[in-house]
Order: sequence, then C-alpha cells, then structure tokens
Amino acid sequence: MIPMASAVLLGFLLYVLGMFAFGRTEGGREPEDPVSDEASRFLFVFVLPCLDEELVIRASLDRLSALPDRQWMALVVDDDSHDRTAEIVERHPDPRVMLLRRRAPLARQGKGEALNTAYRHIGGELARAWRIHGYTRDRIILVVLDADGRVAPDALSTVAPLFRDARVGGVQIAVRIHNAASGLLARLQDMEFVVFTEIFQRARSRIGSAGLGGNGQFTRLSALDDLGESPWSRCLTEDLDLGVRMVCRGWRTRFTARTCVSQQALTRIRPFLRQRTRWFQGHLQCGREIPGILRAQLTAATAANLLITLTLPLLILLTTFSVVAFYAIAFSALRNDGAANVLAPLTANHGTVLILWFLVSFGVAPVCAYAYMRADTRTGLLKGVTYAFLYSFYCYHWLPVGWLAVWRQLSRRRTWSKSRRLPEPSS
Repeated sequence: MIPMASAVLLGFLLYVLGMFAFGRTEGGREPEDPVSDEASRFLFVFVLPCLDEELVIRASLDRLSALPDRQWMALVVDDDSHDRTAEIVERHPDPRVMLLRRRAPLARQGKGEALNTAYRHIGGELARAWRIHGYTRDRIILVVLDADGRVAPDALSTVAPLFRDARVGGVQIAVRIHNAASGLLARLQDMEFVVFTEIFQRARSRIGSAGLGGNGQFTRLSALDDLGESPWSRCLTEDLDLGVRMVCRGWRTRFTARTCVSQQALTRIRPFLRQRTRWFQGHLQCGREIPGILRAQLTAATAANLLITLTLPLLILLTTFSVVAFYAIAFSALRNDGAANVLAPLTANHGTVLILWFLVSFGVAPVCAYAYMRADTRTGLLKGVTYAFLYSFYCYHWLPVGWLAVWRQLSRRRTWSKSRRLPEPSS
C-alpha cells in the first residue's frame, strides 16, 4: 500500500512543480496595462453577505469609501443578524452603500442564497436604472467581499483590464491574511493562500479556469445570467461550484496577483478545524459537477485541470492510511524495538520508503519558501525556509478534517456555525 501511495503522491508532487513552472512562464505573466481609466468602463457592485458582523462592517465600509475609483456601489445583505449590523449599515454616510435585508424563514440558508438574493436585486430594477448611464449587463461586475475584507486601493483598476476579453466571466484576486503576525497559525494560513496562488492560480488562469474564492471574487453580471435565476448553489463551497459551472458554460475565469484582498485569520484551533471541515465537505459536494465537466466542450487542459481539482479530496482520503503506516514504520525504526518487523510486509526497503516520503513531504518546501519570500518581502531566508517546513506539517490537518467531512456528508449534516470576528478599527 505504501509504495503505491508513494507513487501516487510522487506523481502529484511532479504535477505541483509542473503547475508552478507553467504559471511562471512568459505566457503566464500579465502584461502591464497602459490604460489608467479602464475601470471607468465598468460599474462595480460590492456584495457583502453579513450575519452578525457589527465588529467589522463599519471599518470595511469606511475602507470602500476611501477607494480612489468612484464607479462602485456596495450592497450589504443582512441575513437576519441579531446584532447591530443593519443599524450600522443604515447609518453609514456614503450614499453608495445600500442595505438589503433578509428575514426568517428565508434568511440564514447559507452564503449562496444570500448572494442569489443580491444577484436578483441587482439584476432587476437596479440594472435597468444603471443602463440609462451606459452600464449594460456585461459591464456590471459583482464583487463578493467578506465583511472583514480589505480590498487594495488599486483593485478595481487592476481587475478591469481583464474584463476587456468578452469571454472572461470571472476574475479572482489574491487573498492575504492581515493579522498574519498574530501567531503561527495565522502565519501559516497566510502562507497557504500565497502557495495556492503561486502554484495553482497562476497556471489555472493561463488555462482559463482559475478558481473563484469567497472573498475578492469579481463576476460579470451577464455571465451569472447564464447560470440561471440562482447562480450560486447551496453547496458549502459555493464559490468553487460557481467557478466550475461558469467554465463549463464556456466562460473563462482569470486570476491576478497584482492586487489583493486581505481577511482575518482564525487564531484558535477549534474554529479553524471547523472552517476547514466545511471547506472539505463543500469540495466533496462539488464532485457532482464531474459529469457536467465530461459533457462540456472543454479543451483537454481545462477538463483535466477541473477534474484534478475536484478529485483532490479523494487523493487525500486514500493516502491517509499510508501516511499513518509510514509514520508507524519511521517511529518503530527509530525506537528499534522490533515493531518494524510487524510492518515489514508493507515495504521491502524501509530506507527507500523513508527517502521517497521525505521527498514527497518536503519536496515542495523550497517552492513554498521562495513564493512566500517574494510575496512578503519582510520574511527573510531563514524565516521563509522555517515557515515552509512547518507548512508541510500544517497540511496534515486535512487528513482528520477530510474524514470528519465525509462523516458529516454521509450523515447529511450540511449546516455550519459561523466563526466570530475580531473587532477592527476604521482606517
């Protein structure tokens, strides 16, 4: 079992390194945009789904009001909050900030349903009114933003040129952690987003099937129209699901690392594991899109990319027992207590397995260190390498989280509890 799993993981390691190289070739780089007023051709509508966000929503709206670009509006969808979220939004002085309330029993049905309510509201009377000013549906861009999201000042002007291509239905910007310095767990979450960007998103953008996230997601209104009255599903990872279906409908999704949105990291273990369990379960739910990928008229590269993305949880689950067996061999060999003989049938050569698994476990660490040091210039070589090796162990949290997600899916537990934010001052 171990040699077979090692071969599979070694193949995945080569895939990861190949994606990193592919995304950084000349064809994968974004050209500098010489048009400074490109953003004025589009109307950007920030959509902020909120459930009990009184600690952060005022600061987020203040930051939006400070953006240098003026052609935007913000629609806060209050999902029947029990705190002062709606009151704070109503009192905000910027006239471009609007409030849309959802009430029980229709409220609190997930982020996807809150976004669908916003889509129908924006696509109805508001879109017809904006058309008078020249903003047709293909020039109205919805921007999904978490309540604690901090969009970079150049976000709109950076993203707008990517929508020149009429085939582009969605653009995802880089995600960073603005409280990364608060602890090791927060720092490794920041590294996780950077590594995902540098290894996968750059390459997938070149293919035209970059992943869309739940924060910093830009989607063209006319592309959402192609997905029906409710573009976002009730999947626990409605963002992943949306991106896959959009690509299957013939749209391209792009990514840019030239701008970013930052968010809070979870600094306590239990909320962190709860969030990751939800992500993993949502990824499992998105497996239902595989038949649609096989039926769609996609290029081989696009179809392969989507299929690998959606089957990645299966790879994690299948290698769990091999990982456990490998560490049992390693520890028994170190203890030299004879227990290795019990596990000897699993492998003919413990030394070869140790070398192979060391390569699989840490082979990507230099890439992670390089990517993070480029993204965070304050991180020196020693810290970068240390973080990268710690990140290799950090990734093991997906093993127990994955099986917990399977149990939740089999037991039809689809709800999740929201993590509490830390208070933020206006800036």
